[in-house]
Amino acid sequence: MSEDPRRDPPGPGTAGPEPDETPDRLADTVRVRAERHRRWREEGEPAIAHRLAQIGVLGWIVVTPILIGLFLGRWLDRAAGTGLTFAGALLMVGAGLGAWSAWKWMNHA
Repeated sequence: MSEDPRRDPPGPGTAGPEPDETPDRLADTVRVRAERHRRWREEGEPAIAHRLAQIGVLGWIVVTPILIGLFLGRWLDRAAGTGLTFAGALLMVGAGLGAWSAWKWMNHA
């Protein structure tokens, strides 16, 4: 044993998180991947139309918040007479929201 207690491995009597108390993200990820692999073996590759539909949905998930932000920003700019201030800001907000929504959708699918 070394003199520095930080370098010693924790022993059986040391306090630490119980295995049941903390979620095991690695085990959850392995379970999800195993389930996906099992489904892939049973169902096979999805049809090309299914893949194209997913790409289309993903595009609309990104584009819709951008367009809403742009139209709302242009309306606010016209009402306030501020040039492109609101349009630019809400365009960026829409792009961020669209990217976040797409990321969430891809991780869920």
